[in-house]
Amino acid sequence: MKGLHIIADLYGCRNRDLLASSAKLRETCVAACKDVGLTVLGDHFYQFQGLDATQQGGATGAVIFAESHLAIHTWPERDGATLDVYVCNVTCDNSQKAEQLYETLSQALLPDDSLVERIWRGRDLPIKQKKLAAVR
Repeated sequence: MKGLHIIADLYGCRNRDLLASSAKLRETCVAACKDVGLTVLGDHFYQFQGLDATQQGGATGAVIFAESHLAIHTWPERDGATLDVYVCNVTCDNSQKAEQLYETLSQALLPDDSLVERIWRGRDLPIKQKKLAAVR
């Protein structure tokens, strides 16, 4: 459960197509996860309708990978998005993959400004080994 958790608020995103399309957002997110070497297990994305005829709806989605998850939420009416990238370090240090995933998605959304927090989660705990039953 040790790993790097990156939480980001992106402001002034100039890629409005990505903010307003769950299909494009899904394609971008899944490809980015695979490109950095994460093991994608599944995903779910949802397209919101605009509040009225003058607004485009945002999108929300999650990609689950063996190493943990990515969650993303967009607000095209505010030119904003939030990212939640958590990558565990069970068998090796995956923190660089978390950083690369954040950078790839940030570059795709093209924000003018961002607030980013990096949290190192967990601690080293021994792995519990199951005891095998004696064979009779």
